[in-house]
Amino acid sequence: MSALAIARITVALLSGALFGYGLSLSGMVDPARVIGFLDIASGHWDPSLMFVLGGAVCVAVIAVAIQRRLPRPVLDTQFHIPERTDIDARLVGGSALFGIGWGLAGFCPGPALSALTTGLTPVLLFIAAMIAGMLLHDRVLAKAG
Repeated sequence: MSALAIARITVALLSGALFGYGLSLSGMVDPARVIGFLDIASGHWDPSLMFVLGGAVCVAVIAVAIQRRLPRPVLDTQFHIPERTDIDARLVGGSALFGIGWGLAGFCPGPALSALTTGLTPVLLFIAAMIAGMLLHDRVLAKAG
C-alpha cells in the first residue's frame, strides 16, 4: 500500500472519529432530542440542534471557500464534485424519504452509525433498515434509472 493510500485512510478514519464524537457531544445521536427539534408544532420545540446545524453550515461554507481556491485536493489528483445540478423527481423523492425517515426515527445515517456504540435495539433496527434500503436502491432502483 502506498504512502498516499495510507494517508487517505488515516485522514478518513480521523475525520470520521471526529465527526462521530461531535455528533455524540451535540446530542444528535439522541432520537428524542432530534424529534423534539423537528416537532415545531407541539409547543415543546427544542431549538438547541439549530446551533449544531448552523455550526455545520459555517464549517461547510469555509471548507467550500478553501476548496475553490485549491487547484487540487491535498490527498488526491482532482476534486470529485457531482456534475449534475438539475432537480428531478428522484432527488425530490429521495429527499422526502430521508426527511420522513429522520422525522419518524429521529436518526439520519451519521448519528445512527455513531449511536451503534450504544447497542440499543432501535438503533440496530434503524441501521438494518438503512442497509436494506441501500441494497434495494443498488440492486433495483439504480439499474432502473
